Amino acid sequence: MAQAQLSLFGQNEAETYHDTSARGFFSLLVQWPTGKRQSSFPLEQMPTVLNAVDHRLDTWLSQAEFMRPNRRVVNLLRIGLLFADLDTYKMPWAQGRKPEELAAAITYFCQSEGIPQPSIMVYSGRGIQAKWLLERPVPRQALPRWNACQTHLINKLAELGADPGAKDASRVLRLVNTVNSKSGAVCRVVHVLEEGGLPIRYNFEYLAEMLLPVARWDIEKQKAERQQARLTVVNGGKVGNLRTFSGRQLAWDRLEDLRKLGQLRGGINEGERMRHLFWRLNFLLLSGATNSAQMYHEAAALSSELDTRWSYRSKELMTLYSKAKSYEAGERVEFGGKSFAPLYTPKNDTLINLFQISQQEQEQLKTIISTDEAQKRRRERDRLRDEERRRAAGQLEREAYEANSLSRQKPWEAMGTSRAKWYRLGKPSSQQNSETSPSPITNGEASAPALQAARYKAV
Repeated sequence: MAQAQLSLFGQNEAETYHDTSARGFFSLLVQWPTGKRQSSFPLEQMPTVLNAVDHRLDTWLSQAEFMRPNRRVVNLLRIGLLFADLDTYKMPWAQGRKPEELAAAITYFCQSEGIPQPSIMVYSGRGIQAKWLLERPVPRQALPRWNACQTHLINKLAELGADPGAKDASRVLRLVNTVNSKSGAVCRVVHVLEEGGLPIRYNFEYLAEMLLPVARWDIEKQKAERQQARLTVVNGGKVGNLRTFSGRQLAWDRLEDLRKLGQLRGGINEGERMRHLFWRLNFLLLSGATNSAQMYHEAAALSSELDTRWSYRSKELMTLYSKAKSYEAGERVEFGGKSFAPLYTPKNDTLINLFQISQQEQEQLKTIISTDEAQKRRRERDRLRDEERRRAAGQLEREAYEANSLSRQKPWEAMGTSRAKWYRLGKPSSQQNSETSPSPITNGEASAPALQAARYKAV
């Protein structure tokens, strides 16, 4: 690709995965002589802010966008790419190669391993940032699935020097056109995979199918089979109704439910803040969206969300930190003949009782609901599914059917006769005389009573 074209993409590299017309915030981390300083700005200010950056300073830019001016995964709003930070300077195969040669080697590796090629590759001054742009950003609700794709992508690129610690959604990467003080080199775009003159963008589901060990349709089929197996009748004729979730998705949804609960209640009372912080952080760790190294930073963001004036005591989270370390080490806890993760995995009833969640509040939550609420939602899903099936078969909606029904229109009243007599006369229309309505047998040649009399005489 021509150097002029690469330079053009380099000037706008950040805007290939950040929408400056959307709501939200981005963050900059700058290495000043006095230390690193982080600032967050509205997305609409990105062109102005990046133009004001001192390119002589080490500067890093957030890859994701956040709903608050705070670069923590609990504040994630959306993310428009997958990425890998490749420390090629540590790899023997990369020694002595120019940045463009490194990009060519990465392209060849992706082709040979069946990995989609990066949309953009950036030379960071020592290594390569590989980025896969998405057709549309992934929302916060899909973070566990995005994390799974990131994890498998980093694992596949491990032999190229992919940094396993640089895969979280809150990550910052070195900003294009700034100097890397460790090497003195300028961070720049070295390769763009074009489509129609622009960097190629991938459908997220396509990337997931290419990267994850099991294709999405296989996962859905397995889910359906497991769900069917669980729908066995128990005493009282009841069946299991709670949806099956992956463990990490369930943990993330429970975190979101607890945050929603705080909104429904207009805030959390002073005596309940630590309980909320503890369980929100527990589910955040279970979701895989953060780890023990980042736990206290995320805790600070969550505590500020509960009350900006509240300062929790970190020692109250020491037990949770210890369990998070055990969880990351792959340890398991044996209890009652079953194996559990070291972090807490409570049942819904436990959480409902712990937080005193009312029925009205449950109706607005996603996963922390009682069996009765789950049953009600299942019945509603079944009803909607049946309606869709009837519409697909060309059947009328019940309202339309009833509106056109005879019991609703009552044509016998328009003819001044009784319902029974109207049926006996062969359901004549209101325009016809009730005694002389045409018979479908005689095609109007004789009335129904006359036909009956003729038959009697013949006998």
